[in-house]
Amino acid sequence: MLIRRLPPETVNRIAAGEVVERPASAIKELVENALDAGATRIEIQADGGGLTRILIADDGHGMAADQLALAVERHATSKLEADDAGDVDLLRISTLGFRGEALPSIGSVARLTITSRSRDGGDAHSITVEGGDQRPVAPAGFPGPHGARVEVRDLFYATPARLKFMKTERSEAMAISEEIKRQAMAHEGVAFTLDLDGKTTLRLLAEHPGDVGRLKRLAALLGRDFEANALLIDQARDNVRLTGYAGLPTYSRGNAGHQYLFVNGRPVKDRLLQGALRGAYADFLARDRHPAAVLFLEIDPLYVDVNVHPAKAEVRFRDPALVRGLIVGALRHALAAAGHRASTTVAADALAGFTAHSGGVRGPAYSPSSPSAQGFSGWQGWAAPASAHAQVIPGLNERSARVEGDQGPGDQPLIHHESAGGVDPLDFPLGAARAQLHGTYIVAQTRDGLVVVDQHAAHERLVYERMKVQMARGSVTRQALLTPEVVELDPAEAERVSARVEELAELGLIVEPFGVGAVLVRETPALLGDTDVQGLIRDIADDLAEHGAALALSERLGEVCGTMACHGSVRAGRVLSAPEMNALLREMEITPHSGQCNHGRPTYVELKLADLEKLFGRR
Repeated sequence: MLIRRLPPETVNRIAAGEVVERPASAIKELVENALDAGATRIEIQADGGGLTRILIADDGHGMAADQLALAVERHATSKLEADDAGDVDLLRISTLGFRGEALPSIGSVARLTITSRSRDGGDAHSITVEGGDQRPVAPAGFPGPHGARVEVRDLFYATPARLKFMKTERSEAMAISEEIKRQAMAHEGVAFTLDLDGKTTLRLLAEHPGDVGRLKRLAALLGRDFEANALLIDQARDNVRLTGYAGLPTYSRGNAGHQYLFVNGRPVKDRLLQGALRGAYADFLARDRHPAAVLFLEIDPLYVDVNVHPAKAEVRFRDPALVRGLIVGALRHALAAAGHRASTTVAADALAGFTAHSGGVRGPAYSPSSPSAQGFSGWQGWAAPASAHAQVIPGLNERSARVEGDQGPGDQPLIHHESAGGVDPLDFPLGAARAQLHGTYIVAQTRDGLVVVDQHAAHERLVYERMKVQMARGSVTRQALLTPEVVELDPAEAERVSARVEELAELGLIVEPFGVGAVLVRETPALLGDTDVQGLIRDIADDLAEHGAALALSERLGEVCGTMACHGSVRAGRVLSAPEMNALLREMEITPHSGQCNHGRPTYVELKLADLEKLFGRR
């Protein structure tokens, strides 16, 4: 077979297939060109999902007439410059674009017109390329003092086969909108306007560069809820800096669509960064929940390779362990600083669940002399005789329906906490316990509202955090079983557990192999007390099977630790006394991450008086 050189037009179309996958990718390349040109205002218009027409207008430094012809040639760029020896340094790329392929690739598959006026002065000129056929540069009108206008019509008309792979106009328009959002997140100092089919869908004013302006930009793009529940991230390590905002665990999402990652201002989809983000939240979210975060990594261009993907969507780090460690450490530090804080959306979701009732309720009329009116005395609980209570609501006088001021002589408190003498419990963030409902929920009163706590979820987090502290110190207290317990497992499960005996010992669990398909448990963590050893080992085996190949060892141990904490926490249905309930509230206030359980669910819901007044139409 003969080897032949491909025609330049064919080469350009092949290159266009890598760079311009869909209208959104063409717009990405053109917007990045505008940003590299120093634009402070970028206007984007797209019709027919970007397939009919695309227009990008900016106020950057523009191009002179003699530069327009070069701009549409392959591998011609103003972003790389050769040194005195004629060498071009591809290891220190500080611009978003550098390949010099976007404009010629678009021109080879569409009708491209570029109109520009240079900041240095002079008249405006334009150039047109249709299906790879270049027209001469000619004078043209231009509305601004400098900048560029790039118009693309009939995208992929020269490659009809590509059109068959395009999605609906609506899908393509959504992809364009998502791309502009990413670019706007990374450049808060630039104003963006997006018009889709003649309708303005996005209008963003330029914000002041910095954390405050960035958060305003993110609030405009992701909503006020993100602004209210985002934690500031700003950490540096070995000349690598991580900034941005990450959502509270209780502000989690059902998919990873609200995770935006940037490297030196470039939007990327990198598995290392996504894995580090997931690992940082491993202690706080269930497997099917995903954190919301916008993170910006600033690193010396010498230590990151952006020349590994035609669309520049992937990067490669020289020291991936450093980057991963920085992301995990910075996010966990911010989450720890949040303390027991839960997202504001928790209260809103709770309020949405209330249903107002008016009329239609039949029952005995209220009377000041009725048992219910005489028997209720606020903090003191029900004071009426037991016979009267039974006539009102069955079960209302049960211990789990009220706070008991005194503890019986036979009661042993499950939760201990030092008393804060002289402080009114109402002044604490989580207030004073007033009742326990259904043996599961603690109702507390604060100065300006009420708090409802899920006792199992809250205590699970407290036990987990204590275990983590002991693990960090290498001093998990163990208790020996009176009779070692044999746990029968599937041979593969038993092998997985046996392979982790040393790591499990660090958690206070002493396990050893016991033949084929079984393990022997001799000691368990003292924090768990009298626990279900069989269930514990089986859950650990499931955790190791599900995450054995996906998470780092420390993260897998964290999953195991969470399973242990779940087994050792206060169960729903456990009746708590008043001192136990208040002790649980006080410990939550001083324990990091206590606003959510190990699975990312909220441990408490707080309703302000204003919220309650809205429920009853008082405001």
